[in-house]
Amino acid sequence: MSEDTRDRKIEIRINHLLAERKMSLRELARLSGIEPSNLSNLANGKRERIYLEHIERIADALDIDDISEIIRLSEKN
Repeated sequence: MSEDTRDRKIEIRINHLLAERKMSLRELARLSGIEPSNLSNLANGKRERIYLEHIERIADALDIDDISEIIRLSEKN
């Protein structure tokens, strides 16, 4: 692994998406069928593993066609 990849992290943009849509985490949980605690952990970067099924369900719930709206590779602070 190069040093460049260690200086980046995967960012799940749930909070941004919810703010844009004026939607609560609980509403997203209801629409996606994902536990609110799991969504909260994803939104706050507290998950070590990200399940693609969860990303698919979030995309379906928010009517998103481009995964880059949900996931972004960003620089670590």
